[in-house]
Amino acid sequence: MIQFTVYGEPVAQGRPRATTYNGRVKMYDPDKSRDFKKYVRLVASQHRPSQLLEGPLQLFVRVYKPSLKSFSKKKRAAAESGQLRPTTKPDVDNYVKGVKDACNQVIWKDDSQVVELYVSKWYSENPRVEVMVKPMDIQQLNLSI
Repeated sequence: MIQFTVYGEPVAQGRPRATTYNGRVKMYDPDKSRDFKKYVRLVASQHRPSQLLEGPLQLFVRVYKPSLKSFSKKKRAAAESGQLRPTTKPDVDNYVKGVKDACNQVIWKDDSQVVELYVSKWYSENPRVEVMVKPMDIQQLNLSI
């Protein structure tokens, strides 16, 4: 199992941008998304396994967004305790896209190895993204629902 925390305000994967160069269309990440991926890659590399993980993986991601400035003290306390959860954009899956991309060739070979994904959004005075990766064993794969 590998665990790490990326401190700072989480950034969701932005829509790809396009430009033309010598008559060809080139797609690229928005600067904010690209920079966040680099930061996640740097933090993940500090927890890099001796060999890249192979086989099916479980990925757990908890996204802690900063509490809104407009929150009253009561609302802020409810948000911090987990009673009030973010239901605003960006979508939770857009946060995990950047994390998965950043972990390619650092933690695992390819993000297609992630066969189970658990993602949640929370509020916190300490914004961050907590990541946990667990290799799955054969018994877990053969469980029927």
